[in-house]
Amino acid sequence: QVQLVESGGGLVQAGGSLTLTCVASGSDFSRATMAWYRQAPGKERELVAFVRSGGRADYADSAKGRFTISRDDAENTVYLQINGLKPEDTAVYYCNADSWTWDKPFWGQGTQVTVSS
Repeated sequence: QVQLVESGGGLVQAGGSLTLTCVASGSDFSRATMAWYRQAPGKERELVAFVRSGGRADYADSAKGRFTISRDDAENTVYLQINGLKPEDTAVYYCNADSWTWDKPFWGQGTQVTVSS
């Protein structure tokens, strides 16, 4: 059973930092592309960043400069560091894993990030 479990969200003041963690289990994730998405209230889920097998990362334009995604394949873990948090970063952040060896991508349950002004 593939499982993704996010943690690290919370209530933070604007300008603060958070590191979100996603721990994966139930499959070989070393070949998977791991991603973070977010969904703000009343908005559609959007891609924040993803990191390919091998470590190359890409970011949504809105995430460039303040967000850093990284992975530790030995620990089946992917991280999202967010600096300079803004109220508009308030959202539920979801971990996603996708691999050509699977028939579908997998999602975590999400972790809430709330940024107060």
